Amino acid sequence: MQMLKIYDNPPRSEWGRLSERCTRSEEEITEQVAAILAEVRTGGDRALREITQRIEGYRPERFEIPAEELEAAARALPEAMKEALRTAKSQIEAFHRAQLPAEVRVETLPGVRCLQRAVAIDRVGLYIPGGKAPLFSTVLMLAVPARVAGCREVILCTPARADGSIAPEIACAARLCGVDRVFAVGGAQAIAAMAYGTESIPRVEKIFGPGNRYVTKAKQLAGARDVAIDLPAGPSEVLVLADEGASPAFAAADLLSQAEHGGDSQAVLVCQTADFARAVQRAVEEQLSQRRRGAIIREALQQSRIIVLTERADRIAFSNTYAPEHLILSMRDPWEAASQITAAGSVFIGPWSPESAGDYASGTNHTLPTGGWARSYSGVNSDSFLRKITFQELTREGLARLAPTIETMALGEGLDAHAAAVRIRLESPETQDETSPLQNPKQS
Repeated sequence: MQMLKIYDNPPRSEWGRLSERCTRSEEEITEQVAAILAEVRTGGDRALREITQRIEGYRPERFEIPAEELEAAARALPEAMKEALRTAKSQIEAFHRAQLPAEVRVETLPGVRCLQRAVAIDRVGLYIPGGKAPLFSTVLMLAVPARVAGCREVILCTPARADGSIAPEIACAARLCGVDRVFAVGGAQAIAAMAYGTESIPRVEKIFGPGNRYVTKAKQLAGARDVAIDLPAGPSEVLVLADEGASPAFAAADLLSQAEHGGDSQAVLVCQTADFARAVQRAVEEQLSQRRRGAIIREALQQSRIIVLTERADRIAFSNTYAPEHLILSMRDPWEAASQITAAGSVFIGPWSPESAGDYASGTNHTLPTGGWARSYSGVNSDSFLRKITFQELTREGLARLAPTIETMALGEGLDAHAAAVRIRLESPETQDETSPLQNPKQS
């Protein structure tokens, strides 16, 4: 069976179908995850142990990894890996520190001062995928902006290995980034533990991190009423936009690098001609024989595809319809094309910008919306770890200027007590102390 089926100039009526992601057994997954959430919510650590034994085949005695074990694992890593982590951390920190918002201070009318200040979320929980390919880079992508934003406490959950330990690279990255506590628990049950709290794992205010469909569903269900979440970040995906000037070998490498994330990942090429599409097919087959995760890649490629659209405008329009997590622009005048992109998690410009750069060390964040959610969500950034609080202070004169507007609108909505709260002040002979930090910025 030919992988990466080619669709030659499909009509727009077919674009929606060609933009669909893997949705196998969605109802069954929802039911299973809802049961896990309920079990952990009422059963705490005991439920975590029972679920872990049922799903992973062992019963953990503890969940938290002691600091000395994390330190020992970090020390045992090769120096080259530790240096790579330090370099990547520096790049990510520089870009995310530049994102921190300045305080907003505006006098909207004489005597009416409005402020907005960013305040860090107090306690955040990070989910780091483990398994056969532990994503230790995700520790940097989440813990660095959490620390840049000023979160008081950062905890981390990641699946345990067979012996109950975690990947040493995750341990090293957690130590490097100042994660406070690390727990060896994964899957939907880890999301439940952070959402509701257990005897061992504290409840958090917001959960961050990508995962498989079970983890993503757990975040969505818990996030509906119990805890804030960053974004829907499920099975990974890439869309490569290419014209005849692009390299088929580069395009094939980009498709394969995304497909190796998992069997439910998706890789899409949108190109100009059928000849280029067939050249990429051949390059994929050739390169695939050299890849270690060939079986996983083949599974992902069965649900991936190549779309041929002759017109450049149509290729860009299809990309916006698909709304990819990762978008690679291998086109002439790529910045002109980028100016027309309205839905993408992260965009990679030109032939020398592989998606791998953003995954690890360019400085942008790789925790991005998937499944078409890039139409309405941003990827994780420093702002994700902040809340914005507004302040306002009015002088008596400022309130008097606004009073007609406030009273008219309040009475129009039938809320006469709102109007009275203004009138009673302006009719009062009392004077109040009008010295405050808002009026005297040097005191704030």
